[in-house]
Amino acid sequence: MKTKRKHSKVTFKPYQMDQLMLLPPSLDELIPEDHPVRVVSAVVDRIDMKRLVKAYKGGGTSSYHPKMMIKVIVYAYSQGMFSCRQMEKALEENIHFMWLSGGNRPDHRTINRFRSDKLKGLIKDVFTEILILLAELGHVKLEGYFVDGTKIEANANRYTYVWRKNTERYKKALEEKIKELFEEIDRINEAEDEAYGDCDLEETESSAPIDSKTLKARIEEIGNRLNKEPEKAQQLKKASRVLEKEYLPRLERYEEQERKLAGRNSYSKTDPDATFMRMKEDYMGNGQLKPAYNVQIGTENQFVVGFSIHQSPADTACLIPHLEHVKEQLGRYPADIIADAGYGSEENYEYLEERGLGNYVKYNTFDQEQKHQHPKRFVAETWPHDADTDTFICPAGRRLTYRGTEDYRTQKGYLTERRVYESEDCSGCTLRSQCTRARGNRQIRISFRLRELKAKAKENLCSEKGIRLRARRMTEPESVFGRLKGNWGFRRFLLRGIEKVTVEWGLLCIAHNLTRLAAITG
Repeated sequence: MKTKRKHSKVTFKPYQMDQLMLLPPSLDELIPEDHPVRVVSAVVDRIDMKRLVKAYKGGGTSSYHPKMMIKVIVYAYSQGMFSCRQMEKALEENIHFMWLSGGNRPDHRTINRFRSDKLKGLIKDVFTEILILLAELGHVKLEGYFVDGTKIEANANRYTYVWRKNTERYKKALEEKIKELFEEIDRINEAEDEAYGDCDLEETESSAPIDSKTLKARIEEIGNRLNKEPEKAQQLKKASRVLEKEYLPRLERYEEQERKLAGRNSYSKTDPDATFMRMKEDYMGNGQLKPAYNVQIGTENQFVVGFSIHQSPADTACLIPHLEHVKEQLGRYPADIIADAGYGSEENYEYLEERGLGNYVKYNTFDQEQKHQHPKRFVAETWPHDADTDTFICPAGRRLTYRGTEDYRTQKGYLTERRVYESEDCSGCTLRSQCTRARGNRQIRISFRLRELKAKAKENLCSEKGIRLRARRMTEPESVFGRLKGNWGFRRFLLRGIEKVTVEWGLLCIAHNLTRLAAITG
């Protein structure tokens, strides 16, 4: 026989929305003592704000305190909140933001103006102040400095690009048209009445480059001539109009493009400071280039010790400027530099040696050598060298003899030498198709100074200290990028221009450091 189960009476906790409190709790009571927001507040309170305060003109209505603004923005970044509208909303709804702001509620325009304008040029001072505090606490010692870079997409249209090669080609074609018109003007001038003999236009050498200044001067000369005899030279008037209304604006536009390129291969029209780069995901996708910045950081104990923004897509060209930024920021260089093979070059090795810095920077074949993998057969650097005869021996057993020395200059202006060696005879070689596509014999260019520097780097990397530093490198900058790009989802800048982008990345680095500090001290 089944028995009925007795159900106990259900009770609920008291719930009354309009309940009044005799003593309402303060926001401070609602925030745990070990919460990261308290670390952000305590650290920012210790920052010297004198330079930032000087950025305010004074007069008019009162301004929000810069310490409060920095606290709100840095904490927002640490929560993966990068939009000023999201920050404005959080200041109205989130108790952590309300506590930080002390009840102040700046709108999104005020937050954006502070981030874009007030912090521009001063973000590194704020970053350095916090870094000094980390050094005082013993978290940063500037000993092992782990360098790495990543590319972050710019806030720019992907299809509004300007390519250096196109600019050079179009400008050259325009210069040819201008020279042809100059020649036509000279012919018109020769056919004029002798009365114009004293007003001959100054001839331009056909080989001389033409710029907008030269063209303006020539247009002015033609105008002066036409003012003296307005009833003559109708063809000259037509040529002058073409030069002034069509050719001059185009030439000025190409010169402006060259100025913005500043030696780069490309830039975006919507953010001229951004360069088109190949992102990691593009190697697996359609290979589309995107406007981006090359962000370099250096870490120690997973704290960001230094950062810099670059327009060059190659990490090799970024190491020296990055270390100079760190020297300017901190007053000295880190003791040891640890980086992957993307930074290994003769220029960088020489730089480290001249300054007495520990060189733990890999070169391109280092990992292959450690794994005992067979190097690529036809890479000349792996071929044996006979010092007695100064010859190299190729995989086919044929000798390459010295032919001369060439100067080689890098993108940054570093000058070095390359010794040229050429095979005595490549005809009939069964490996020729794999070795070279040249019609003649195989040539190679070798820097013995680079080979010497690589040997020193290998010795450092394979030492007991080097092995320990190499093991740490995989958990140093990679963990920072993992948090910023993976956990927080920062993959595209919101601001435009390299100065504002520097502010944005500086805020991210500060947010990471304070989050890291909170995790350690908590």
